[in-house]
Amino acid sequence: MNTKISIPWEDRPEGCNEPMWRYSKNPIIGRYDIPVSNSIFNSAVVPFGDGFAGVFRCDNRAVQMNIFVGFSKDALHWDINHEPIVFEPGNTDMIDSDYKYDPRVTWIEDRYWITWCNGYHGPTIGMAYTFDFKRFYQCENAFLPFNRNGVLFPERINGKYAMLSRPSDNGHTPFGDIYISYSPDMKYWGEHRCVMKVAPFEDSAWQCTKIGAGSVPIRTSEGWLMFYHGVITTCNGFRYSMGAALLDLDNPAKVLYRSKDYLLAPAAPYELAGDVPNVVFPCAALCDGEKVAVYYGAADTVVAVAFGYVDEIINYLKHHSL
Repeated sequence: MNTKISIPWEDRPEGCNEPMWRYSKNPIIGRYDIPVSNSIFNSAVVPFGDGFAGVFRCDNRAVQMNIFVGFSKDALHWDINHEPIVFEPGNTDMIDSDYKYDPRVTWIEDRYWITWCNGYHGPTIGMAYTFDFKRFYQCENAFLPFNRNGVLFPERINGKYAMLSRPSDNGHTPFGDIYISYSPDMKYWGEHRCVMKVAPFEDSAWQCTKIGAGSVPIRTSEGWLMFYHGVITTCNGFRYSMGAALLDLDNPAKVLYRSKDYLLAPAAPYELAGDVPNVVFPCAALCDGEKVAVYYGAADTVVAVAFGYVDEIINYLKHHSL
């Protein structure tokens, strides 16, 4: 399990029997929380120093998509920089980028790695690292276009770095499965294997159109706990909900259990209404070994948090698995 950290927490509301529940003061980050923003959502947070750091998707009022750094003492109240991250060359020359969105962040060995959807002749997986959240070093894109939802594991697996992703197309992808890829050096990626495919409509319709990895997987004694999003195409467009899966520790391409029933689906006003209605999109999770706080974008507009107990979520998966 993860090293003990003090994560944000709110007890389960009275009368709630669900495996996860929303923070009563959601959303924790509003769409206009920095002067330039049209919306702030689909963002990632990690423990850092005596508090927390995060990389936030902020679309400005021209709706240009970029990523910004922010800091917090309690992981609920955030001070986000008003200018986007400026990158320096990392393991390669600087790479053109038409846009950056939907970041994830994880600590691996000696630094924080950031992945995001990078605009390079279409969407692909951009990568960078930082030691201090002051200087950021952009590396080679992980994959060819088109790809989204690149999520690194927080440690090597059988000596190799590992990343989940969702091969896609150049538009609002009407399909998508989760794959895993491996790298010896964070520059060259291969050994691509399918992990999870969309569910048959008749078995679990909330995830029948496409799925994508959400939070950085959490090591537990029973496997890697990974929150993911699933999408159904309704008569009113896409609807994004959140589920979870438990992956084998030594071979994460092997799915041990996977949500048949969603854990969280659009229901609160800030999830139902916004720039893109009906979206719950997890991008980060803080875990103290027993409890977990999952950060998610709501309606492509704001950032919200949901809570749960790790053991309860795993037990729920076992009893509600595809």
